[in-house]
Amino acid sequence: MTSKHDKAMMENLYWWGVPTLFRCPHVDTIGSDIALVGVPHSTGNGTTERDQHLGPRAVRDISALRRRVHLNFGIDPWSVAKIIDAGDVPLPRANDNEACIRDIHDYFARLDEQLVRPVSVGGDHSITGGILSALGRGQLADGKPISLLHFDAHTDVFTKVDHFLGAVKSAAHWGAYLADEKKVDPAKSIQIGLRGHPRTLDWLQPSYDYGYNIITMKDFRERTLESVQEQIRKVLGHNPVYITFDLDCLDPTIAPGVANIEPGEKGFDIDEAVSLLRTARGLNVIGGDVVCMMPTKDAPNKITAHTASSVMFEIITIMAEIVGK
Repeated sequence: MTSKHDKAMMENLYWWGVPTLFRCPHVDTIGSDIALVGVPHSTGNGTTERDQHLGPRAVRDISALRRRVHLNFGIDPWSVAKIIDAGDVPLPRANDNEACIRDIHDYFARLDEQLVRPVSVGGDHSITGGILSALGRGQLADGKPISLLHFDAHTDVFTKVDHFLGAVKSAAHWGAYLADEKKVDPAKSIQIGLRGHPRTLDWLQPSYDYGYNIITMKDFRERTLESVQEQIRKVLGHNPVYITFDLDCLDPTIAPGVANIEPGEKGFDIDEAVSLLRTARGLNVIGGDVVCMMPTKDAPNKITAHTASSVMFEIITIMAEIVGK
């Protein structure tokens, strides 16, 4: 008979047992507060960097090692909310991006109908388009468009051409078409950490045209953390909020295993990113995702997967505190 202590110790070992996300039970979503979902999709990136579909498996493998309680918030998210691992979104036509986006939409529409808040791990950033096409103006959002807290090195508001190497609802387009569909409210959304490798001098213009609130990495470095946090809270306000976190917003020394690595300018330190994430505490966060994990380019110690897991934990805890009240 395994003692409670022995069981707790074993559950903190990543090489033992079924590797669900954070050791959560893999059960039906009905009756759950928060569903952790893998979205193993990588054909929306439009480049040869396509191993993001392995991201959910990489994070499942090591997430048992991550924190069980949040000392800063003073809560145990697993005890205040019913959190499950819902498994992966089935994507039988994995090489057809548009079919996958439809499948992702349908999957998250069912979660929305059940009022289950999702925290997903991808997958390339096109998955956010499928997710928010379902959640925007849905039941979790109380019929309203969603406000984004969007961490990224890139805008993903690509309007220069109507597809990205064949992918229409691509990782580069979702910020534009969700605004066109009125599923996202750019004027009440924040894009932060932008420092991409621009091909043109007007690379930020589409985001400005749509009305997104932009904080580039250069802006962030010239401001105080407190002023940025104040702006985030003011812009997001009481709206339904979705956090989407592209790991390439982090410095490559912290997260080397990403699809579109940006080494030319320093990205966020992990403490900076976590502090900004925690700004969403107490806001109406209805879901979130962590995307662009590239396990085949990660360091041998799996640091990017560990970092992705830590970011997920922050989002999970913010949401658990909401539903646990």
